[in-house]
This record gives sequence, structure tokens and C-alpha cells, in this order.
Amino acid sequence: MAEVIAQEQQGGKQKKKLIKIDMTPMVDLNFLLLMFFMFTTNFTKPNVMDLGLPAKDHNPKPPINDYVIGDKNQVTFILGKDNRVFYHQSNATDLNTSNLKETDFSGINVSKIISEAYKNAPNQKNFTVIIKPTDEANYKNFVDILDDLAISKKERYGVTDIKPWETKVYKELTQ
Repeated sequence: MAEVIAQEQQGGKQKKKLIKIDMTPMVDLNFLLLMFFMFTTNFTKPNVMDLGLPAKDHNPKPPINDYVIGDKNQVTFILGKDNRVFYHQSNATDLNTSNLKETDFSGINVSKIISEAYKNAPNQKNFTVIIKPTDEANYKNFVDILDDLAISKKERYGVTDIKPWETKVYKELTQ
């Protein structure tokens, strides 16, 4: 542990004592404390968003065309590059550059659009929000639109690829 070494100086009246301290017990104690605090603390848990996916159907039935969602019973959001988001309520024949409107994530714009489309839907029970991210979209925008869905309390939504007819109109607007 600690050791005192006496050393005499020649020609002087005073004796200087050198002290040698063994740091091994102090290092052991520090490692024990470090391990104690590491094992007793709570590490941060990852934030997870519940997507509410349906359970897997073990007896799938063929799809019935009764569940086709009309143009006014849905709103489609297209996530583009540079944090741009577009929306429409049109089909392949009706969609053009005047129908594809742009909004942003500031404030409650997306939630307001969803609420207005829901109020104007002929069958509110089947109202669905469709999210279509492009290849240039970033993940943050996808999470932001899911947050806006949670804020507006709409549980019927789908995520799908952007269709070629939507890509054509989207490219016209972004170039």
C-alpha cells in the first residue's frame, strides 16, 4: 500500500521522506463503482411508434371489390425531395398539375388537410389516408406524416409506391 522511504540528505539537518503510494486498490475501487453504476442504471429505451398492423389472416379469402375506396373517400400524400409534400383526391384520369397541391409540415397543415378531407368524405367510415413516398423522400418526412396521422386520430391509412401517372404529374411540378 503506502510506503514511506526515509532518505537522508548529506550536509543537511532535515531528513526528507519519500512517500510511495500504491494505486492498485484505488483503481480496483473505481472499477467496482463503475460496474455498479453501469448495471444499476437504466439505459435509454428506443422510441417506437406503433403502426397498428392487422393480425395475419390464416384463412385468406379472395378480395372483394366492395371495398374499393372512392376518390373523395381518400386523400393521397406524395412525399418528395427537399421536404416537399403534395396531396390530391384524384384518380389516374383526373390528376393534373392543378389538382396536385403542395403543402408543408409547418404548423398543422397536414392535420388540417386530413380533417377537411374527412369531413367532405361521403362515407367517413371508409375514409383512408394513402402515403406514397418517392425515391427522393427522406425518412424524417415519413415519420412526420405518421405523427400528423396520430394527431388527427385517423387509424385507416396505407403506405404504397407512387404510381406512374402520379410520378408524371409530380415530375412536372418539381422541375
